[in-house]
Amino acid sequence: MMEEHEAMHGGELAIPQVGDRLTGKVVKIEDKQALVDVGYKYEAILPISEVSALHIDRIDDVLSVGDEIRVQVKKVNDEKEELVVSKRMVDAEEAWARLAGYRDRGEAFEVKVHDIVKGGLVADVGLRGFIPASQVSTSFVEDFSDYKGKTLKVKVLELDREQNRVILSHRAVLEEEAEAKKAEVLSRLRPGDVVEGRVARFADFGAFIDLGGVDGLVHISEVSWEHVEHPSEKLKIGDVVKVKVLKVDPESERVSLSIKQAEASPWERAKDEIRVGEIREGIVRRLASFGAFVELMPGVEGLVHISQLARRRVATPSEVVSPGQKVRVKVLAFSPEEKRVSLSIREAEEAEPAPRPEPAAKEEDKSGFGVTIGDLLGDRLPDAWK
Repeated sequence: MMEEHEAMHGGELAIPQVGDRLTGKVVKIEDKQALVDVGYKYEAILPISEVSALHIDRIDDVLSVGDEIRVQVKKVNDEKEELVVSKRMVDAEEAWARLAGYRDRGEAFEVKVHDIVKGGLVADVGLRGFIPASQVSTSFVEDFSDYKGKTLKVKVLELDREQNRVILSHRAVLEEEAEAKKAEVLSRLRPGDVVEGRVARFADFGAFIDLGGVDGLVHISEVSWEHVEHPSEKLKIGDVVKVKVLKVDPESERVSLSIKQAEASPWERAKDEIRVGEIREGIVRRLASFGAFVELMPGVEGLVHISQLARRRVATPSEVVSPGQKVRVKVLAFSPEEKRVSLSIREAEEAEPAPRPEPAAKEEDKSGFGVTIGDLLGDRLPDAWK
């Protein structure tokens, strides 16, 4: 290093000048300064305040003996053998040029979070880089303590050399990555696909399912084969569910999904459970002018025609049944392919014998012989006593 310095000055041991930039090697680290061999006749002093653009408590948190560094001369006093240099000034100059390049190219780069301050995070980029709280994440962050010492990918939002201001954003990187992931998922999904997703959030009209980069909507009518008033009746936030892709619109970034269609149809299951001629219990779900629809099992409803509601003539179904009422019905016809079941309440009642009335309790025989006064007197008992 001594030879290199002499060569730069025509073979003479020239005195470094303020503003000169030198390359040196750290030879000693003390509490408040480091000594750097810059190829001069005595070692340069690097104060702790000139090591970094950020506050540091110890030099050895940043430098080690043997490190080769670039420094700029701040002060020279050859009589006192005093040569003061700054690593911070060189780093700052290089950082402005490097950050301008990142900004112009729209390029993301990694930084290490040095400290947490009011309003955001501080990162060392050769300068003091600030990440505002609003630019840390795509969602609200209440406690930033976990970010200290963490490496984040960021983009440059603002550079102002006059104000010495460097504003960075981690959120911009996350949003860019999310958009890329969304485009990839949308290009891969096809109607008819059955995929897994996670329940992300609810709305009155359905549930949004995270498919790993894009949210798809399961309309409330597609949540279950059973009737539901709100998706939370069948789902919980965080549930992993299988869904069938019904429609994909890449331009609007909308995906329509179905949970119930990813399962076996209740009509398929009903093939093994419902038999013509059997009597089953069901629940009246809705009424029409021509009859009542009775649910036999989740997702399977059959029609009780108005003529099959009762043994008597019925003008309107509401005379006999009401929604939510449990009824016994006989299966008259069943076609799972056409999703049709014909039912009869009247024939179910006719098929089941009327309950026999309980015999009247006899007067207890106080004598212990088991014979009543009526048994003894028979027809001779006065009418008033019968």
